[in-house]
Amino acid sequence: MEQRLALDMSLLRRYDVSGPRYTSYPTALQFSPAVGVDSYLGAVAAGNEDFVPRPLSLYVHIPFCRKVCFYCGCNKVITANYRRAESYLARLQAEIQRQGRLFAGDRGLQQLHFGGGTPTYLKDDDLVSLLGSINAAFSAVKGPQREFSIEIDPRTTDAGRMRLLSQLGFNRMSLGVQDFDPEVQKAVNREQSVEQTREVIDAGREAGFRSTNLDLIYGLPLQSVDSFAATLETVLEMRPERLAVYNYAHMPHLFKVQRQIRASDLPGPEQKLAILEMTIRRLLDAGYVYIGMDHFALPDDELARAQREGGLHRNFQGYSTRAECDLIGVGASAISKIGDAYFQNHKDLDDYQAAIDAGGFAVTRGAVLSAEDVLRRDVIMALMCHSQVRFGDIERRHKVVFRQYFAGELERLKGFIEDGLLEIRADGIYVTPRGRLLLRNIGMVFDAYAAPDRARQGRFSKVI
Repeated sequence: MEQRLALDMSLLRRYDVSGPRYTSYPTALQFSPAVGVDSYLGAVAAGNEDFVPRPLSLYVHIPFCRKVCFYCGCNKVITANYRRAESYLARLQAEIQRQGRLFAGDRGLQQLHFGGGTPTYLKDDDLVSLLGSINAAFSAVKGPQREFSIEIDPRTTDAGRMRLLSQLGFNRMSLGVQDFDPEVQKAVNREQSVEQTREVIDAGREAGFRSTNLDLIYGLPLQSVDSFAATLETVLEMRPERLAVYNYAHMPHLFKVQRQIRASDLPGPEQKLAILEMTIRRLLDAGYVYIGMDHFALPDDELARAQREGGLHRNFQGYSTRAECDLIGVGASAISKIGDAYFQNHKDLDDYQAAIDAGGFAVTRGAVLSAEDVLRRDVIMALMCHSQVRFGDIERRHKVVFRQYFAGELERLKGFIEDGLLEIRADGIYVTPRGRLLLRNIGMVFDAYAAPDRARQGRFSKVI
């Protein structure tokens, strides 16, 4: 596949519209309360009966944080009252036990991801207890197939805790950095020193973590090209295996906490593009591979290998490996993907806990994909993950003639062709280096729900 990247700033300006991130297709906006617990149980039972049962991936949502970051759009609970976490953990462990009983014993747990919120908000004893519940409920695989990752706040973690996390089986870590500039940190209410961050990374590597991801955000208040370049140089000295460089989406109508950020302090569109251009050039010069959208990785990282070998996919944590897994989401707001269906738990903490206390599951809405949904998902995910769609692959899997079925979409791609963003050859669609930053735009052409969603543009972030 095409892994090079070319920048055309005039095109990026022209195509900078709002659109889905395609962590799923259909997106969560199409989830319906008509798809609930019964649908979930049916999907799990059907998967258990497959001739070759799919392995499992588990996402655990820990929503708690001690302090709020003003840019954050995650489902979170800001509290210093640890009793709330203890109450939540009791329900979370009950849900894990019930989920484990649903799945056949030959469905090994290959992936585990703790996200939040702040997973390292939890005390050591509670982390030990929670991992004990997971190991009792599921059969975790061993060896190189095992990928256990956790999001870490360096302000709540030290070398001793990193050793504990390694002993519990975690081998990948993701750290939020966002920006090291002190003034930017103050403006977003997240003050975190370079030394704290470096010590946690070094301690994790010494403890046996084999991969580190750092999250950065461009477009935050008071950022400039020079200030973000300084952050980038500091980050590159740490040499993380992966980097995610997100565009800050200022959506105070959706996330009230963002009202703490003054719009006048945000860099304008031209300055944001300049920061993005500088960032991409610097990361490519430093030897990183552009995975897609906002993700970069070193060439020998598993994410880059999966892209080269055709095993990359997207889920609700972003780009990931292990496309063959069913994903079980536990905790408030967590989303599961079982076969060709999505299921989301209650977002509100009280609603989630009440559902678990009632003795069942917390699924409150979802989507069971039609044959056309699955077809379009395959096309969009091929674009998002591999920058190409091979007609023969789609035709064999879905028994369609691509050029006939998608005649209208191919016609709408002509503007992209004229702008040099993609090529349509005899055997498929190939995104050019100029088009790789605009994968979301190209994917939207194949999105059957995109037209009505344009009436709700405020629900989606800008693509650049």
